[in-house]
Amino acid sequence: MPIKIPNQLPATKTLAEENIFVMTDARAVAQDIRPLQILMLNLMPTKIDTETQLSRLLGNTPLQVELTLMHTTSHKSKNTSEDHLLAFYTTFDKVRDRYFDGLVITGAPVEMLEFEEVEYWDELCEIMEWSTTHVHSTFHICWGAQAGLYYHFGVKKKALDKKMFGVFPHIADYKRSMLFRGFDDVFMVPHSRHTTIDREDLENIPGLKILASSPEAGVFALSTKKGRQIFITGHPEYDAETLGREYWRDVNAGKPIEIPKNYYPDNDPNKAPVSTWRSSANLLYCNWLNYFVYQTTPFDLQKIKEAHAATEEPV
Repeated sequence: MPIKIPNQLPATKTLAEENIFVMTDARAVAQDIRPLQILMLNLMPTKIDTETQLSRLLGNTPLQVELTLMHTTSHKSKNTSEDHLLAFYTTFDKVRDRYFDGLVITGAPVEMLEFEEVEYWDELCEIMEWSTTHVHSTFHICWGAQAGLYYHFGVKKKALDKKMFGVFPHIADYKRSMLFRGFDDVFMVPHSRHTTIDREDLENIPGLKILASSPEAGVFALSTKKGRQIFITGHPEYDAETLGREYWRDVNAGKPIEIPKNYYPDNDPNKAPVSTWRSSANLLYCNWLNYFVYQTTPFDLQKIKEAHAATEEPV
């Protein structure tokens, strides 16, 4: 089934070339179907890249998805034009009275700041609180996961001695997790971050379960007991070239940066990287949309709060 995105969004052409079924607004009005309403809070500076990466994964499932893009108003984007934001994005004040099947909160390059020092922290807190009553399942990515764990559970992030940078092997800690149904025993995930969350700080939090982790990269996936909030510490949505762009950006800027691990063939940055995580990334988002959104969300979205109180959802 297609993903419904705004007409003329730059991601449309890219996804169409990849044979991912895209439905624009004009065609969707003729469909007699209740698509999943997914809201994406895009905190990344390279918004067009992130839109395309996540649309690719959300659109590669049997489910019809209607995607709404949102940006913060308390921060002015320096890397995305105002015209693009005005054409394709909404703001929280325009959706606060709506209900959504799912919400994706992306990462952001602000991890070296204390959470309260982030320019849009108060606005993000308001959105995260709103999500507990207006969203069926929220999917937090990288810094977005750290922010969610801090806001909802008081878990603090910790600085690493050096950047966690590369593609690392992971395993499912909780073998019965439907989020990882169909995964191989070992699967690869990209990471790109300077901070981490200690496993010890997570293990004894009531209502929070560790689902998957990496011996080197640490805890990767967590979920609340009812599956209403999911936290992903890596970047499974990354394109094959994303880590490479980050690497050469820092090299050209004269910043200290190591070659991303398990990324370039023969560890040679002059060779084209090979994606080893694409299939697991697609399965991760497919499982989230299927088991944690589509199969359990109420048909009438305004009954989300009532449904949360009445049902037990799988982890």
